[in-house]
Amino acid sequence: MILSDCLRLSIVQHSSADMFPIHIETTPAAYNNLQTILMRLLPPSSRCVLSLVVLIAAIAPAYAQPAPQPTTKAAHVTVTLLVPPAQLAPGENFTAGLDFTMEPGWHVYWINAGDSGEPPAAKWNLPPGVTADAMQFPPPKRLPLGPLMDFGYEDDVVFPIPMHVAQDFRPAQPQATFAAHVTWLVCREVCIPGKADLALARTAWSKPAASPDVDAAAQNLIARFQSQLPKPLPTTDTATFSSTPKTFVLEVHTGSKQSSGQFFPLDQTVIANAAPQPAQATPNGVQLTLTKDENLQAPPQNLNGLLELPNGTAYEIHAIPGTLAATTGPPTDFSAILGATALALIGGILLNLMPCVFPVLFIKGLSLVQSSQQERSNLRAHGWVYTLGILVSFWAVVAVLVILRAAGQQLGWGFQFQSPTFLALMAMLLFFLGLALAGQFEIGLSITSAGGSLAQKHGYTGSFFTGVLAMVVATPCTAPFMGAAIGYALSHSIAISFTVFTALALGLALPYLALAYFPGWARILPKPGAWMEVLKQAVSIPIFATVIWLVWVFTQIAGSSALIGLLAAFLLLAVAGWFLGRWPAKAAATTIAALILITAITTSVWSVRNLAVSIPSVSAQGAPGSQLPVPASVWQPFTPSLLTQYRTQGKPVFIDFTASWCLSCQVNERLILDRADVQQHLRDSGAALLRADWTNQDPDITQTLAALGRSGVPTYALYPADPAAPPHVLPEVLTPGIVINALATLPTPQKSTAQLTQP
Repeated sequence: MILSDCLRLSIVQHSSADMFPIHIETTPAAYNNLQTILMRLLPPSSRCVLSLVVLIAAIAPAYAQPAPQPTTKAAHVTVTLLVPPAQLAPGENFTAGLDFTMEPGWHVYWINAGDSGEPPAAKWNLPPGVTADAMQFPPPKRLPLGPLMDFGYEDDVVFPIPMHVAQDFRPAQPQATFAAHVTWLVCREVCIPGKADLALARTAWSKPAASPDVDAAAQNLIARFQSQLPKPLPTTDTATFSSTPKTFVLEVHTGSKQSSGQFFPLDQTVIANAAPQPAQATPNGVQLTLTKDENLQAPPQNLNGLLELPNGTAYEIHAIPGTLAATTGPPTDFSAILGATALALIGGILLNLMPCVFPVLFIKGLSLVQSSQQERSNLRAHGWVYTLGILVSFWAVVAVLVILRAAGQQLGWGFQFQSPTFLALMAMLLFFLGLALAGQFEIGLSITSAGGSLAQKHGYTGSFFTGVLAMVVATPCTAPFMGAAIGYALSHSIAISFTVFTALALGLALPYLALAYFPGWARILPKPGAWMEVLKQAVSIPIFATVIWLVWVFTQIAGSSALIGLLAAFLLLAVAGWFLGRWPAKAAATTIAALILITAITTSVWSVRNLAVSIPSVSAQGAPGSQLPVPASVWQPFTPSLLTQYRTQGKPVFIDFTASWCLSCQVNERLILDRADVQQHLRDSGAALLRADWTNQDPDITQTLAALGRSGVPTYALYPADPAAPPHVLPEVLTPGIVINALATLPTPQKSTAQLTQP
């Protein structure tokens, strides 16, 4: 209850006892006057009671709840809630603000943070009748961090928030509290999330004041940043853009000639944030050349963003496709396309020699021996059907890549070997083929029993699927020259992607196709005879060896529990093969075998979906996150932040992009990188060793590969200590000299008493 204008008494029953604590609040200015007046009015017998009451009033504020705090000082940033009007009145509109003051070198983020980060956000708890609009973001700065580019603010920034008081505002309390739960991310080389609950009380009036009080300092600070907010592009001006294979050319008419400008995209993964933005003045504005994001497959319907001009004026633009007055973007680089196509063709030829394709070479050689006595037209036909099988397989995979990337997925070449389902089905296919080659049954008898007219069709079918098999087994490894070509293809248009991959497929098929056209080259092959059955059975040995490898990769990805289902499927395949071998060319046996095959496939797929577990990649000998010094010869698990932190410390980094399913990777690691002399040079160089294990799908590794212009493994990159220096990408096939010569390009490490430790 209210005793007077300066004294307020409240009685609250204690929750656990019959107690009634008395809370008395008084203003400091009225305290002495109140005591004097009451001492004169009350008789002497009541003055003791008065003294007690006054004592309570004096000490009560010390136990009261703390007043709402509008400012919070957190790690490397101070956040303040700004509400300029001292009183709230019906129908009032004003602009509040959140003021972020950062320590030197630290920053917070714009609404599109760029390559990393999160913008500040606020959840409001406002008085009834008061509403807040969305937080407004002034134009940001470009904040480079190594190969990345962030968009944000350093030193000080205020985010204006327009607020509105309803016309029928009738305050229930004399004080109205503005409360906000604010979250942010403040970063330098590292990022620290923060949060705060800010509150600020203002007097609430039911009628507008004749001359309301205003916090002039807060109002001027908000107004300074509010004046910088981007403006809508005037209706008399236009913004259009056109596309080239690598760039967008953005032309904005502002009514006057502009020498330069900066574009900040509102949408992510549209442009390469860190790429320069060359500008060219036009009579009525400016034209910018923007590099496309490497994962963008099709031009957007609109190019949305903020254009900041040299005079500080910023416009929010939503550019539409159109014809530009003078396109300054670079023309299509046909020489680069031809170069990538040639590299793909050479890479496809060399892919025949890679360890991943080695088992298929036996099948192809056997096929050539069987065809050596046929007519030349038949040999050529089989050669083209085999080539068609490779082409169709490559086209199917690149189509899947293009579709998934258009849907936002980050995938690379060989991605199917990251799928346990694919691995299981591939292992089952080769296991079943191995059983046939070993002599358990004859696939040909089961097929040709349908009629003599199908015999020739079976032959072409065999050639076609031999090509399919060659492509499927080849994709886990990247031959020399092939990595750059694939990276180029997947970062450009669909037409270029299909062109480069077609060249790659033709390179893989070319040796077989050449033998088909020049059968004289096959004279070195032995004459057909009984030995061919022995050779066919011998071919099953590398096939079964490949099955063992696939099972090993499957276990690393899916775990040992799912392996039980795959082994059970192998058993069912053996039973199906027994039926086909025991009763060859019998419809009943073929039907039973087909049902068993379906059961085997179902069993393996079920085990993957229900028994598989996610196995973390073990790609380093050191424990992640350790604060102890890491020897140069120890491989650590790759993360983008670890790469950035090492380079920030002035330490070069060597990254081995690898995968368990990549045989070329395993060969390079065991024969080259683990050599004693190579290890010694790695230690002497002072480079940190990171191993990017791509056995399981990892978007961070995929994006880093894409930044290097690669889409598959093996890939080896040497990053100099200078964060601004570009990395050096080594060939896919290593030799000790290649690694040692690359390390020799690094500056000699300087010995210092300050020891670098693992970030």
